[in-house]
Amino acid sequence: MDQLTAMRVFARVVEAGTFTRAADTLKMPKPSVTKLVQGLEEHLQVKLLQRTTRRVTVTPEGAAYYERTARLLADLEDIEADVSNARTRPRGRLRVDAGSSVSNFLLIPALPAFRAKYPDIQLELGVSDRSVDLVGDGVDCVIRGGVLPDQSLVARRIGELEFLSCATPEYLKRKGKPVHPSDLQEGHDIVSYFSTRTGRLVPLSFIPREGERIDVMGRSSVAVNESTAHLSAVLAGLGVTQLPAFVARPHLDSGALVQILGEWQGPPFPLFIVYPQNRHVSAKLRAFVDWAVELFAPFRPRREVTELAARR
Repeated sequence: MDQLTAMRVFARVVEAGTFTRAADTLKMPKPSVTKLVQGLEEHLQVKLLQRTTRRVTVTPEGAAYYERTARLLADLEDIEADVSNARTRPRGRLRVDAGSSVSNFLLIPALPAFRAKYPDIQLELGVSDRSVDLVGDGVDCVIRGGVLPDQSLVARRIGELEFLSCATPEYLKRKGKPVHPSDLQEGHDIVSYFSTRTGRLVPLSFIPREGERIDVMGRSSVAVNESTAHLSAVLAGLGVTQLPAFVARPHLDSGALVQILGEWQGPPFPLFIVYPQNRHVSAKLRAFVDWAVELFAPFRPRREVTELAARR
């Protein structure tokens, strides 16, 4: 038995919660994963995992073994990085997950520059607006916005997104141009976005120059849970919505969309890069995080960008 491989596989099973998910993230056949863990248990002469039809749970002995082997595997990665010069030339597979609009309009167009700088990193980009289980799914980091439900994660704020209210000229010709957010409550159709995590519709939010925030639900003509589909629905003339400025502006410039309620500012939408608190920050992960911070610099308040530059 290759004990080191068995230790790595065991750690992945603990993190994934099932043999199937561990096998998928390791790109190994499930029988091979099972055999390696069984061989490790026989070698140690102790039960590390309790297996059920749906999930595995860690025994007390298995939890203690995982805690120590996780540190050992992280130290081993550091040693290999030093010997192979990976700290100055990061390498290996890196799994990143990001929302659809951020991926399609910001990340992917910038990836040629990332590849030129880090040619030895094999980037796997999961594109979805759904929440992912970073540890269970074997994801190194995610880029997500809004309120983060899991406070156990390390979250670094990399920007703030501005949202613009808009609709097509054809829609506004049919329905009229609203002059106040309350006009959207009746007589207008809303292209809604609903959360993949909660299933709830996200209201349109407005902050006047003076006064309290106004949230508008209105009548939803259609609701989607994916941000590029959200754009497509608005461009189809299905109603009024709010889009990230970086998504809306090309269509505002072309005349395909018209901005409305421009004097009513939407609340800033924080954007984070997130990774597990106990995840070893490898050279490849550190390289991607630093690159992402630079990429999203235009989305941070000017004061933050100035302070960052001053620290260098």
